[in-house]
Amino acid sequence: MGRIVGKIVKGLGVALLFLTVALCLAATIVPPFLDRIYYEGPVSRHYDGARFFNPDGEIRSPAPPGSNPRGFIARWLLGQDDRPSWPDMVAVKPSRPPAFAAPRGMVATWVGHATVLVQAAGLNILTDPIWSDHASPLPPLGPKRVAQPGVRFDDLPKIDLILVSHNHYDHMDIPTLKRLWERDRPKIVTSLGNDAILKANGIPSTALDWGQSVSGAALGGLGDDTVIQCENYEHCPDYRVHVLRNHHWSSRWGTDRSRALWSSFFISTRAGNIFFAGDTGAGDMAWPDEAARLGSIRLALIPIGAFRFWPGQMQSDAHVGPEQAVRLFGKLEASTAIPIHWGTFRLSYEKWDTPPRMLELYLRCAGIERRRFAPLRVGQSIQVPGLSPVRRGERRCDRRAIAGLE
Repeated sequence: MGRIVGKIVKGLGVALLFLTVALCLAATIVPPFLDRIYYEGPVSRHYDGARFFNPDGEIRSPAPPGSNPRGFIARWLLGQDDRPSWPDMVAVKPSRPPAFAAPRGMVATWVGHATVLVQAAGLNILTDPIWSDHASPLPPLGPKRVAQPGVRFDDLPKIDLILVSHNHYDHMDIPTLKRLWERDRPKIVTSLGNDAILKANGIPSTALDWGQSVSGAALGGLGDDTVIQCENYEHCPDYRVHVLRNHHWSSRWGTDRSRALWSSFFISTRAGNIFFAGDTGAGDMAWPDEAARLGSIRLALIPIGAFRFWPGQMQSDAHVGPEQAVRLFGKLEASTAIPIHWGTFRLSYEKWDTPPRMLELYLRCAGIERRRFAPLRVGQSIQVPGLSPVRRGERRCDRRAIAGLE
């Protein structure tokens, strides 16, 4: 009897996997069924009147050169692409953050994936919050969390500001955003079109185009174009959020691809400036310069994972790998950075710990102290040091060790 039950369970599991693949592929077969219009506005350098695009080049499929993209996606969804193994669960010791940081202090806690709690001079900020167990439109299918959130939801301090970089499920998690809105009524800033998705779920937000900004006092309407320098903390406004270019794409259902905009963020606070890269590929690597021009960056949140979709790949069009992350850190001229977007949801081909191990090797290649851009454990908090210039030391590059990392 037990053997029969086991076969039935296994058969149901296979059927569910094939159903997931069929639903994902249906998005490319029945466009009218799943397409959505999230934004309508004037044509711009990154909007053609119907869809947004990257002015520095479009995102290509992550499929290996010469392979069939649809076949590759189906094998990836079924886990039949010979990817390196991941742990089923990673031990996490959740932290209990304080209610707020000191007047000039800055504390950052990595909750997991692209979710970071930054507490800066009494302001509590969350980036791309996700507390759900699956990053998927059809849970319990789709990528499953292997590391539980580094802060239990009930232990979160009152959140003042949330940044939502784009509408992929591992970055725009509606169940989490609903809970946060109902509990704290935070200000939510995102980029064009994403506000329509949030509004349909009862969540108000402010959506801006690249290059626009809004102050904390004026949230709900556009602020002026004044660049806020926060070196003199006593005379700095409480905060200002700048929405900036990065290099990515968006979709909730497949055929609604690029109907909403993606972005990075620069946040000025009394405790210093924060940069959140969102989810991004390298693109032309000119977009970080726009953030660097806004002022000195005390803390940068930079992705390092989900960059490999076949053996040896070092970056994808949509995601920077550790090598590009180190270049990004240098271009931002940030004082301290936290690597994010790794080790929480299995989205690509690399091993669970390949991104941080590779990051350490590339930091040595660049002669950058590890403490400037050190990986955190999920749930780990750091007191962000004050601004200080990053000096390049001896460059020790072991290309053979890098190439040996799966």
